Amino acid sequence: MNATAPVFAGLALLLAGPAPALLSRAKWPHRTPRAALVLWQAIALAAVLSAFGSGLAIAAELLVPGPDGRPTTSPTREIDALGLPLWLAYIFVFALTLLVGARLMFSIVRVGVHTRRRRARHRMLVDLLDQSGPRRRAADIRVLAATEPIAYCLPGLRQRVVISEGTLTSLDDAEVTAIVSHERSHLRARHDLVLEAFTAVHEAFPRVVRSRAALGSVKLLIELLADDSAVKVTGPAPLARALVACAKSTAPQGALAAGGPTTLIRIQRLNERIGDMRVASAAYLGSVAILVVPTLAFAVPWLVELSRLFNG
Repeated sequence: MNATAPVFAGLALLLAGPAPALLSRAKWPHRTPRAALVLWQAIALAAVLSAFGSGLAIAAELLVPGPDGRPTTSPTREIDALGLPLWLAYIFVFALTLLVGARLMFSIVRVGVHTRRRRARHRMLVDLLDQSGPRRRAADIRVLAATEPIAYCLPGLRQRVVISEGTLTSLDDAEVTAIVSHERSHLRARHDLVLEAFTAVHEAFPRVVRSRAALGSVKLLIELLADDSAVKVTGPAPLARALVACAKSTAPQGALAAGGPTTLIRIQRLNERIGDMRVASAAYLGSVAILVVPTLAFAVPWLVELSRLFNG
């Protein structure tokens, strides 16, 4: 029981910092982006659960038996039973856990509210500035009067795929289809929700332990998934040409742009072998292990001990 809290705390620190940094340098996720994204999600969820598990284990240690054998929350009895240094250490870790939990809830709400407000304002603007007129290809597409190639999507209940006049004039029909298919893949899969979750987790953990590698890697993986979806529609060549043209495409916050700093990596990947069942299977098994093994090894004994404490 005494080892539960330190183990959970160490696991949370490992999954919040070193593990993401190590995984972000691996090359295999580019071949199996879906499995890699599941693994990233498992790591993030396990980090949060481990942090909370550490705090709950500390809380159980503070519930020392009173004169009647029932748990007590009297600080004086806790100090008498544990000693002042250990009691202060437990209080500090428990307070840190509460802080992470509060920051996580705050981050989820803040990121969600701010992102949706920005999207709503931008959606209104692109609807007002739409230049497609009778040429509109579909109800969700909006065309802006810009000469440079631009392509991005606005997720949400009223989804939009935004392209520019420069995109339509510089790309042929197959290339436009490829870039629109890429953006619609983001919308169908709700990749924006994945990014929101990782952003909230990233902001919840203290700066000294969190890693930016997770957020950057997840952004790349969802672009790879959208690329794979577009390739199924048009093949790799039209998508590659469209990505080159839209490489400098920018998008407002809350939108998902076709271009960006990872464009070269994505274009090179189109000519490589994609998909590896053995690697994907290992990633899925690793995801399950990351979530299940710590729970079985530490959470179950802790729950048994807590039940004995309350029933004793």
